Amino acid sequence: MATHAWKRSSFCGGGGNNCLEVAIKDGGDGIAIRNSTRPAQVIKTSRSAFTALITELRANTANDPEG
Repeated sequence: MATHAWKRSSFCGGGGNNCLEVAIKDGGDGIAIRNSTRPAQVIKTSRSAFTALITELRANTANDPEG
């Protein structure tokens, strides 16, 4: 994953080093996720699983009264 471009969450703010980072693997069929404080620990998943996760998180945020 070191050769891939990591993108940081827009919620990272201020360029800090406590951010969620995501990279799309070659071919676009896989996603890698890491925490910027532990860049060596990478979670790899499929694009469809990542999309399902984001969809669920958005749905839960929309239904959260404190959200």
